[in-house]
Amino acid sequence: MENSSEKKKYLKTLVGDNVYLSPISVDDVEEYAEMVNDIKVSVGLGYLSYTNIIDFESEKEFLISVKKEKRFAVRLLENDELLGNVGFKSVGEIHRTAEMGIMLGNPKYQRKGYGMEAINLLLDYGFSFLNLRNISLNVFEYNEVAYNLYKKAGFKEAGRLRKAVEIMGKTYDVIIMDMLKEEFQSVYIKRELEKRYNLK
Repeated sequence: MENSSEKKKYLKTLVGDNVYLSPISVDDVEEYAEMVNDIKVSVGLGYLSYTNIIDFESEKEFLISVKKEKRFAVRLLENDELLGNVGFKSVGEIHRTAEMGIMLGNPKYQRKGYGMEAINLLLDYGFSFLNLRNISLNVFEYNEVAYNLYKKAGFKEAGRLRKAVEIMGKTYDVIIMDMLKEEFQSVYIKRELEKRYNLK
């Protein structure tokens, strides 16, 4: 008989069709450290990721610190495998704004549509539960895959910090994108709550 204690259980805070958002777990430190040490991942995150030396201890400290923020692990529904994380780096409670970030560094599951679903779950959380008016993000000009993903999700370009990033001897813009509450339609949270509550 299989020992149930061998399989770790994860809380499902927000559930989509293929992935779910779960509280960050420090137990995943080795997987996260491997992700951010992959330069194909870290260069998309920014210079702090690809210029700093990140080991298990420093990544554990980082995970402990972000557990206090509104960030989630992204896991696959079918097997609970860790894909990465998504969340808000800062939430402005007065003006009801937030900056989001996403890192899906598991190479087995990249470019399969899971990033879009994770973004929509986070947007749903931000607009439906946190009552945010504006959610923004920064993306590097050279990261065309991410830029196109954000555009497909509904983000609009709000401005640019010109030649604000230099890598391999060339400079690139930092593109600022954002989305307003009225530009987003809840799917996942609305679907779940309508099963239980008379919310219109």
